[in-house]
Amino acid sequence: MRALVQTVGRAGVTVDGEVVGSIDDGLLVLLGVTHSDTEQVAQTMARKLHELRILDEDRSAVDTGAPFLVVSQFTLYGDARRGRRPSWTAAAPAEVAEPLVDAVVTALRARGATVETGRFRTHMLVESVNVGPRTLLLDL
Repeated sequence: MRALVQTVGRAGVTVDGEVVGSIDDGLLVLLGVTHSDTEQVAQTMARKLHELRILDEDRSAVDTGAPFLVVSQFTLYGDARRGRRPSWTAAAPAEVAEPLVDAVVTALRARGATVETGRFRTHMLVESVNVGPRTLLLDL
């Protein structure tokens, strides 16, 4: 599982002209799932995200109550080492990925986090205003 985490002043996801998720002053998480990921990996990712000290003064969402916007992003497993057309074979199929993305969201909420999401299997417009900017890749 991979997560690209960005500190944002605001971020939102729009599907077919409708805002389906938005946050202010929080963390945008683009989340990719690979074939070997499990429920246990999802739990570990949620803990890492919640406790990640990427906010001001080395604080985490646990410390500040910062909200999350979690958006599924299979392209984090794109491989463009050969040629110009990326391969997506390392990305888990939607049937595998969707429940694991949901598991991360559920685990974050169980930890007390406020979590907004995108909408799986749709064409999403993701907007963000990065703060810092601070961006980190977590690879489990």
